[in-house]
Amino acid sequence: MKVGLIGFGKTGRAVASVLLESKSTNLQWVVRQSTTLEHRSVPEFLGIQSDEPGLIYSKDEFTADQLLDHMPVDAIIDFSHESGLEYYAEAAAKRGIIIVSAISHYEPAAHAKLKDLSKKTVVMHSPNITLGINFLMIAAKILKNIAPYTDIEIIEEHFRKKSEVSGTAKVIARELDLPEDAIKTVRAGGIIGTHEILFGFPYQTVRLKHEAISREAFGNGILFAVEQLIGKPSGLYSMEDLLLPYFRLQENEVETIADNRKPWWKFWIKG
Repeated sequence: MKVGLIGFGKTGRAVASVLLESKSTNLQWVVRQSTTLEHRSVPEFLGIQSDEPGLIYSKDEFTADQLLDHMPVDAIIDFSHESGLEYYAEAAAKRGIIIVSAISHYEPAAHAKLKDLSKKTVVMHSPNITLGINFLMIAAKILKNIAPYTDIEIIEEHFRKKSEVSGTAKVIARELDLPEDAIKTVRAGGIIGTHEILFGFPYQTVRLKHEAISREAFGNGILFAVEQLIGKPSGLYSMEDLLLPYFRLQENEVETIADNRKPWWKFWIKG
């Protein structure tokens, strides 16, 4: 699958390295806001042996239509900023290109634009596209549904200079119908990102924890998402949509099914 990448910051570079090393994707180009590194080869810049072109362009060099006509792709992966949609979204949608957005937050107008684009092509948005975090959120919803009376706390840990509360922690709080003051923050050293959900039962404690060891974890999530989205009908998808089919245990036929209208869960065991 030919892919293009929007954004080339720390996370974008880590994702690019995973894409280059994957046999299922072929990195055609990277578009960034700055003209720095313009026309450099991503494999050469990252020190990765690859025959893939992966050339770096600035947004001002080409329009998205010109870029996609000259160097077509099957999917566009966005790790830039919510304003990035203005550059590529319409051009991608009218060509039926898969859009995978890992932007941490969209204002309502931008999110409405994503919904509009999803009428024309496959669109997926995930504020945190790592597999572990999305598994953690689904598991937390299941446990809360089983024991709604449980005390729940969210602890997020990040590097010392990160001032704001983790966007991922806010998403976890929202998905569990918890106030943001349920989030406890820790800032120390160079922690990339740790999120823990603590369930306090009367006679036991359950801790669900995810720790990002490196930013390449986002690349693993991208590979999973792109492979799952191939062949899907137009629509707006989340990582939860892609992961839910895997919540099936063959031995006991335990199935977890999400109601598409609301983020709550139903359980049953087939005899």
